[in-house]
Amino acid sequence: MPEAHADAVRAALADAGAGHIGAYDACSFSSRGEGRFRATEGCQPYVGTVGALHVEPEVRVETVLPRHLRSAVVRALLAAHPYEEVAYDLYPLSNPWSQAGSGAVGELAEPMSEADFLHHLKSVLHVPCVRHSALRNRPVRRVALCGGSGAFLWRDAAAAGADVFVTGEAKYNDYFDVADSLLLAVVGHY
Repeated sequence: MPEAHADAVRAALADAGAGHIGAYDACSFSSRGEGRFRATEGCQPYVGTVGALHVEPEVRVETVLPRHLRSAVVRALLAAHPYEEVAYDLYPLSNPWSQAGSGAVGELAEPMSEADFLHHLKSVLHVPCVRHSALRNRPVRRVALCGGSGAFLWRDAAAAGADVFVTGEAKYNDYFDVADSLLLAVVGHY
């Protein structure tokens, strides 16, 4: 793209969710080069003349994005880019992505007692009961969650520093295995 438009395109890509790497956002890489093209009859080129080969100093912008944002990011690119026909590539990467997994971990705004957290969970999820492991009499600050039958991930939750692990299903022994690590809260499937 013309260098004068690179910042606007980078901003549009970032606003659409591209460019997240770890705790950083708006990440991109740019390199200068020359674009060559000939606009044919019926085109309305942003630069150059119909029928003449044109060489334009350009900037190539590269970024990363999660697959589920592909359509939104491409729409943002096409809307922000000045060219009538935009050349772009999407390459699938096999890099490990630490932000993707089978669950989530987050922090409560304020710590709660285990009993208060379990009551809150029951109320928010509108479930008749929450099965749980033995109370440990420790405050709940960090919560891990995995929908479905996720009890097998309790060690990952503990390694992430979770005080409680919320999941949909657990086996009998799971309630005892977690005793030294965290509180297991099982809310069922709904």
